[in-house]
Amino acid sequence: MLVCCGLVTLDVVQVVDALPGPDEKVVARSLAATFGGPAANAAATAVALGVPTALVTAVGHGPLAAVVRAELESSGVTLVDAADGVAGAVQPAVSTVLVTRATGERAVVSTNASGFGDLTDARLVAPGRTTDPLDELGPGDVLLLDGHHPGLALRVARRARERGCAVVLDGGSWKPDAPAMIGLCDAVVVSADFRPPGVATDDVLDAVAALGPRFVARTRGPRSVEVLDAGERYEVAVPRPRRVVDTLGAGDVVHGAFAAAAAHGSSWRAALENAVLVASRSVEHAGARGWITATS
Repeated sequence: MLVCCGLVTLDVVQVVDALPGPDEKVVARSLAATFGGPAANAAATAVALGVPTALVTAVGHGPLAAVVRAELESSGVTLVDAADGVAGAVQPAVSTVLVTRATGERAVVSTNASGFGDLTDARLVAPGRTTDPLDELGPGDVLLLDGHHPGLALRVARRARERGCAVVLDGGSWKPDAPAMIGLCDAVVVSADFRPPGVATDDVLDAVAALGPRFVARTRGPRSVEVLDAGERYEVAVPRPRRVVDTLGAGDVVHGAFAAAAAHGSSWRAALENAVLVASRSVEHAGARGWITATS
């Protein structure tokens, strides 16, 4: 079993020929509204790869939240909404995504999860159930964090460690709670943008490993993935896609496929090798989850 804990957003995605300049208006080639966010996309990836997955997050209330809930349900992800007990008209986080048609590159503006507080004491009960889904975790299961909702994430990570569950971090960028999260992790996969304060790029893997995890990897887009695995250094090659349609969510796919393979019992190295294969295939399709529809 896999549990993903972190951010879900409502993504409004528009494909354009070129990004607009100052005071410029452009006409989009297409429009889509669906869920996004690192943890949510990772959860959908894992489900598509055959791993039952729950998403612990904060969705909120109102019509935008209804879209997110419906889309998650259609993807087969079990939602555990920590915002169920949050008072007030809290809307889900929203991301506006502009994808450049020719290159697949994207520009993103997001509200992230600033309106929900830390959710440290949030009630975690999935719809139709009376028990905390974390009580079902045990050895062999995996928890994936994305660094968002830190109060909630740290609480969930401590529970997972107590139950013998492996903990993985998707390190998209450095955040104030990163040292505490990393210290609870067995494996950390960071992006090229992730850098602890005062640490040079070449020293990122060592700095992260010094905080506790035995396996640390650093993705670099189409370049090979750098790895520090229990003191051993190596690189994992990234296959070249046949074409690049959309890079949106490729990093999320890496983390979801990595955690899914680990939940299936793969070693960290084998899980990463599989994850880059899945992610390379994903950029050949539109959207973070277009590859799922194309291969189903």
